[in-house]
Amino acid sequence: MLKNQKKARLILADGTVYHGYSFGAEGSAVGEVVFTTGEVGYQETLTDPSFYGQLVVQTFPLIGNYGVNGEDFESDGVHFRGYIVREWCETPSNFRMTGNLDEFLKKYQVVGICGIDTRALTRKIREVGVMNGMVTTDDALDLDKALEELRAFAIVDAVRSVSVTQRQFFPAENPRFHVALMDFGYKYNIRRRLTGLGCDVTVVPALTTAQELRELGVDGIMLSNGPGDPAENVQVIENLKEIVKLGIPIFGICLGHQLMALAMGATTSKMKYGHRGGNQPVTDLEQKRTYITSQNHGFAVDASTIPAKIGHVSHVNANDKSCEGVRYTAFPCFTVQFHPEACSGPHDTGYLFGEFIDLMAASKEDATCR
Repeated sequence: MLKNQKKARLILADGTVYHGYSFGAEGSAVGEVVFTTGEVGYQETLTDPSFYGQLVVQTFPLIGNYGVNGEDFESDGVHFRGYIVREWCETPSNFRMTGNLDEFLKKYQVVGICGIDTRALTRKIREVGVMNGMVTTDDALDLDKALEELRAFAIVDAVRSVSVTQRQFFPAENPRFHVALMDFGYKYNIRRRLTGLGCDVTVVPALTTAQELRELGVDGIMLSNGPGDPAENVQVIENLKEIVKLGIPIFGICLGHQLMALAMGATTSKMKYGHRGGNQPVTDLEQKRTYITSQNHGFAVDASTIPAKIGHVSHVNANDKSCEGVRYTAFPCFTVQFHPEACSGPHDTGYLFGEFIDLMAASKEDATCR
């Protein structure tokens, strides 16, 4: 720790208080406390829009050892409210770094706390479930008033808060297809994977309608990841009911997976503490093969509610058997709960992007034959 470092507190909704030290911005931040188990990729975690409205706990004990750079962003900034680590590295070293973690958090006005027992905190969340909390550097803050504020906190309008408001076009070097990427809080690497596979990408706002997509003349539709309760997005769900009627191939990831399931009559529910990190085992039921995946979600599709005439579960979590993927038989669409574009580890599940390409190619061929 730095000499004379300012003290900070983490206050949980159940009244538990953890005492630590401040880094990053000073002040107070209220949010939902969640943990992520990634050993690397903290900069991708910092800039993932799916963490909107949350206080993020890193279970790995040392964070910031390779600094930060301008190349590994997954969005245009930081969308969560506070950062909780055991120790941040004050002397990072990496040939790509342009700054350190403390400077980064100050730039984006993120309140951080270090020096607390993150193992004990993670165990509490696992046993009790996610709960609201507050990270504060205000020594004079009244505990009762703080508890009243954080207990009243709720994440609302999450997708609207992170989605683009205007279309953005990103060309591929040798384009074969044109994909509309519906932005519910998308990670840049989804766009990078698509352009790398020869897809021109038009990022469109979350509330884009079927008519607007028809006029855009795309070959495929990507439903992105994003934050918040999927059932909150009533208008998006209604739009998806019309979008599937276009017959355009659709690939959904994370929140996109949940929203499509809701549009097709299934339900979602909040998980006790969610799946966040780069080490979640997922079994592809068709391949009978298990992959290690990167995930970031606190809600899941209730597998038993997926209408049999519409589709079926294609992937399950090998730990808790939760739904990790759906293949729809009534229209050209498949969705997964995990992140096949992620770079925190193996690229095994990248085959799903290949399937999306194949689906668009087959759709184009059918249209030509007609």
